[in-house]
Amino acid sequence: MIIQPSAVTILIESVENEELPATLILCALARKDASKATAMSKTTEDNKSLRDHLLSLVRGGNAHISFEDFIKDFPADKCGERIEGLPYTAWQVLEHMRIAQRDILEFSRDAKHVSPKWPEGYWPAHDEVGNAELWYGSVDMFRSDLREVEDLIAKSATDLFARISHGSGQTVLREALLVADHNAYHLGVLVAIQRMLKK
Repeated sequence: MIIQPSAVTILIESVENEELPATLILCALARKDASKATAMSKTTEDNKSLRDHLLSLVRGGNAHISFEDFIKDFPADKCGERIEGLPYTAWQVLEHMRIAQRDILEFSRDAKHVSPKWPEGYWPAHDEVGNAELWYGSVDMFRSDLREVEDLIAKSATDLFARISHGSGQTVLREALLVADHNAYHLGVLVAIQRMLKK
């Protein structure tokens, strides 16, 4: 196999052979280093911008209501009431959100995590309709897990684009988008339930 000399090697040999002045070589190398530094700086800026956009999306409040804004006005004492035509109560939807978000979080960071059985493992039992105590418990756990999702996204050591080693092609970026998408969808469901409960 023929090994091609690098550009730096060729430049050094040119100096040694007095074909090019050393100052010209140093300028060329300096320009190359500056170009690399600029590219790295641009990559770092883009990376931070992407993380900021993801955090904003996960927290909500842009195109849809945020979790915190929804929770503060929801009548917790009615979270277990069934509404005609709907297969779930408000608490069951919230608990489903919590279970799914926790699963996505643990899958993203723990190779030993075992996901619940689909689909029943992602929902509470049908006859477990919920009450105010369960509601507040689910709220606290959901909120805590959401903060951990945010921490994972914000951490510079997290490679958003690298494939998760124990997955089948997923990335942390994909999982973060999944959290945002799933939460936004079911927050919309909860807003609709809230309006029906107030009638």
